[in-house]
This record gives sequence, C-alpha cells and structure tokens, in this order.
Amino acid sequence: MPRVNPPDVDRVAASRAAVAARRARAKVKDAVAQRRRSALDVLATGWVSSSSAEARLRVRELLSSVPGIGPVRSSKILAELGISDSKRVGGLGRRQREAIRAWLERRERHIPPIHALRADHSRLVVLAGPTAVGKGAVSRYIREHYPDVLLSVSATTRAPRPGEVDGVDYRFVSDAEFDRLIASDAMLESAVVHNAYRYGTPRAPIEAALAEGKSVLLEIDLQGARSVRAAMPGATLVFLLPPSWEELVRRLIGRGTEDSAEQSRRLETAKIELGAQNEFDYRVVNDDVSRAAQEVVDLMSIPDEHKEHNHG
Repeated sequence: MPRVNPPDVDRVAASRAAVAARRARAKVKDAVAQRRRSALDVLATGWVSSSSAEARLRVRELLSSVPGIGPVRSSKILAELGISDSKRVGGLGRRQREAIRAWLERRERHIPPIHALRADHSRLVVLAGPTAVGKGAVSRYIREHYPDVLLSVSATTRAPRPGEVDGVDYRFVSDAEFDRLIASDAMLESAVVHNAYRYGTPRAPIEAALAEGKSVLLEIDLQGARSVRAAMPGATLVFLLPPSWEELVRRLIGRGTEDSAEQSRRLETAKIELGAQNEFDYRVVNDDVSRAAQEVVDLMSIPDEHKEHNHG
C-alpha cells in the first residue's frame, strides 16, 4: 500500500513555502527601495522566469517600492496604465508590459539623482499632515541620515515635549518673543494650531539656504503649508498620511502627551486636515519612518514639471 503523508505535514510544508515566498518578494522590494535594483530589472526578470519572486510580485507593490512613488501614487499610475491593482508582474499582458516599461523608462530619463541637482538647484519642500502622523519622526530621520538637506527649525510658543531639544526640534519662545518676530517681518508664516499654541517659520535661514542652492525641508501644519504656498508658489508640498485612521488614533493616544479632551480635539482637527490632502503636490504614507523619509527626500529631485499638481 502506498504511503500517504499526514495532512498536518502537508500543511506545515505549504506554510513554510508561503513564508519563504513572502520573504523572497520582500527582498525584491527592499532592493528596489534601496536602489540596489531598478524596477525595470525586476520586470525583466519576472517576465523571463514565471516561477521567480519577481514574477509573483504585485505590480502595485513594485511601484510602491520605487523611491518617490509610494502606495498612493502607484494606484493612480496603475489606473492611468489600465492595470488592475491586484495584477502580478508575471501576469501582465503584452500591451500592459509595454505600457509600464515605457512609463518607467520615461521616469528614469527625466528624474536625475538628488546629488546631481544640488550644485545648481534649490528646492523648498513643505511637509505637513494631521496630528500624530509622524511628521517629527520623519523629519528627525532626514536630519540624521541626509545631512545635505537643511531642516528648517520652526518657532513655537508651546513647551517642549520629552526628548525635544531647543534649537533642534523647535525654537521654543515666549508669546512676547513670538510677537516681536511677527512685528519685524521675520516670519515666513505663522498660525495658531489646535486653538492653543502658535507656530511660525523664521524667514531668514530658509531664504539664505535657497540662495546658496541648498534644498530645505519645512515641517509645518496645514495652515502654514497654505501660507508658504501663497508666499512661495514654487515650493513643493508633501502631505504625510497615516496607514489608516485606526493607526493615527493609536499613535496619538500612545504618545501620551495630551489629555483625553485634547486628544479628542486633535482627532476632530485631523479629520479636517485629511480632507485637504488633494491640495498637495504629493502624498506619502508613513507606514515606515525610514521609507517615508527616503521618499520625501527623493521628491526633492523631481523637476517642477513632473509634480502631480493635485492642488487647485
């Protein structure tokens, strides 16, 4: 009588194979995100070998891994190319293959690496988003890992949170000092945030850096982003999104820096802020701080004519 493997053994083997396949696809995505491989190379490999990790990778996952694209923009690109959001690289038809390959080739021709632009190109990138989305964490990562990008330090009348350093995270000032800065036209923009504290952007450091051809990152709230766009129309506006509303709530409650009444007020404000995301040139999902930070930095190298221009 032939020997039959117990069902449990088959399930274990299948589970192990599934885990190995997920890890293989994750390695491909990481290689693209870290620029060790190009998306075009992944496509070519997937189309040659139908059993490879590249072939089994969803096209949406591949595009999302490309620096400067991200999940939100990848869905928009797929819709424009007529490719289903669930389509895998190996399952693309001839016309779909030609369409995505042509799109990626055009992108690579027109977007130079950021270091190639710094000598004669300056860019002001404004990073905004709802409360607790992680703007500070993304900005800190950029400051620590991308020293060529100048991070503008905002002034605020609120007290420092645990771990924040005056002159590094914010410039903490009194109401009287804030009034003086506004009166002397030293602020590029200023606003009252969450009906409580005032925030503002000192003008001089930004103007000096841009005049020297440096790229500047400005992390501010939605009101401030609108003011900067009015004052400096050439600025690039990036909206930082949470992976989900539930995750945003978890982050706000988890940081424990506000009481329950303040948390409720901030969440109500966050709903309004999320509704304004289409005013921005780009949207980046903060599902991982290092990946989101790299995507923001990569956007500094995209020429103005390639902006999404979501704003009206």
